Amino acid sequence: MKRRLFLRSAMAGSAVATAIGAGLLTPSMVFANSSSFKTRSDAVTASLTDAGQGSFKFKAPNIAENGAVVPMTVDASKIKGVTNISFYIKNNFTPLAASFNLSGAQGYVSTRVKMVKTSPVIALVTAGGITTSKTQEVKVTIGGCGG
Repeated sequence: MKRRLFLRSAMAGSAVATAIGAGLLTPSMVFANSSSFKTRSDAVTASLTDAGQGSFKFKAPNIAENGAVVPMTVDASKIKGVTNISFYIKNNFTPLAASFNLSGAQGYVSTRVKMVKTSPVIALVTAGGITTSKTQEVKVTIGGCGG
């Protein structure tokens, strides 16, 4: 029995070592761990205080049954020159959940984000150098039972 455990561990260790050697498991590959993400997150945090009330559509559930996959949609397709759409979740460990840079594209984004607990979610749209926002409270429950 111990021999099988040793062989299984050795094979798993060699697979991980191979992945590290091939560059597949490097911390720099994780976007939230990069300096560019930290810079973007700081910029979004700073723009929250200056953001005006948005005229775009922001759709998020009032109650999220599963905090691991919370659907969010921003429809700013009627606004000209949208350059960025971001989702900021105040109570997450990393508040900037998603940021989309758009160039010549229509201002519409639909994604799923991870939420740790109940929190206000802020959708930010930047168009023509002006940032606007909309906020919605999303309650994260276990199993969607309202608890």
